[in-house]
Amino acid sequence: MSLMGTAVSGMMANSNWLSNISQNVSNASTTGYKDIDTEFSTVVDQVGNSSSAAGGVTTTAAAMNTQQGSIVGTTTSTDLAIKGDGYFIVSDAAGDIYLTRNGSFTPDSEGNLVNSAGYYLMGYDVQGGQAAGTSNSLAGLVKVNTTSSGEAATATSSGTLAVNLPSSDATAADPTTPDTSLVVYDNLGAAHTIDLTYTYTSTTGTSSDPVYNWTVSMNDETDDVSLGTSTLSFNSSGDLTSGSPLTFTVPNGGSVSLDVSNTTQLASSFAVNQATANGNAPSSLTGVTISADGTLDFQYSNGVSSPGYDIPLATVASEDNLTSINGNAFQANQNSGTVRVGTAGTGGLGTVASSSLEDSTVDLATELTNMIQAQSAYQANSKVFQSGADLLDILNNLKS
Repeated sequence: MSLMGTAVSGMMANSNWLSNISQNVSNASTTGYKDIDTEFSTVVDQVGNSSSAAGGVTTTAAAMNTQQGSIVGTTTSTDLAIKGDGYFIVSDAAGDIYLTRNGSFTPDSEGNLVNSAGYYLMGYDVQGGQAAGTSNSLAGLVKVNTTSSGEAATATSSGTLAVNLPSSDATAADPTTPDTSLVVYDNLGAAHTIDLTYTYTSTTGTSSDPVYNWTVSMNDETDDVSLGTSTLSFNSSGDLTSGSPLTFTVPNGGSVSLDVSNTTQLASSFAVNQATANGNAPSSLTGVTISADGTLDFQYSNGVSSPGYDIPLATVASEDNLTSINGNAFQANQNSGTVRVGTAGTGGLGTVASSSLEDSTVDLATELTNMIQAQSAYQANSKVFQSGADLLDILNNLKS
């Protein structure tokens, strides 16, 4: 009976091995899947008995979650892979939190990123300048809606303009009137071209410390409206001493403060060194880009890029002890340790690769070889069982 019991444990152990092999083979194409190893250990009948006390064998399934699968490029920017340690934080439809390496995320009907197993990607909402990790922002899903989302119009409120005004105009019989233009936006996002014309006015102060004055006329060329004038003053070294910022109001817009503190009056020709202004026209969302640290930026048709979400990664102390959940997801437990969340590329966490997916770690050639070994071992144990059955038959047929 001991012989048959040991053989039965051998058949059960190799059956478990075949079951794990089958699980691996069936997930050879599952994104982010980590293959399962089968570990055998002996069982003894009588602990401490010096004689043979064969009890057979038992198996445990060992997860190989720390293995790195191959990274394969795709054409979808929201397909994500992790190079190194870490998991994406996801939630199901009920809001329960899980970890996964399956980064095959695409927008659903509402623009929420969901992977092929139905888990929604979670991240920090940083739109509007909100800092990552504040206001419970991780409770929100990462949402990218390429059909209805867009960048709203923003009226211009500030800008920077730095030019050089030729010092020769201060002594010229017929001074020039250089001008430059700047595009600004009103409350509806309509563009206005503001023309700024510089006219040398006078020299004041002392002969040893003269002050050179220029008048700046501001005109809205779009609506042919004068926006006023201002005076710029320079010292004998050509540095601006007063007149910054220039202020004017955009028609149907707001007040604009234009920093001109780096404007100079030097012995060279008129030159525009810097001319920028905030604000923008309304534009449609054309797509997203995701960087290695998990930063997701929205890209708009006007060329503007703005931050949308920070996608964190999570890990635990013992990844191989995570509890497996349907859909190639995991839950933390007492054996795995608590979840630690951080920014990709920091604190030992891996980096995020956009337009990429992580292949399954299953090697079919290895699995098929293991299958042959498991089948042979199962068959050998069945022969042992058959020998035990034959011995029982002999005993049953003994006659006194």
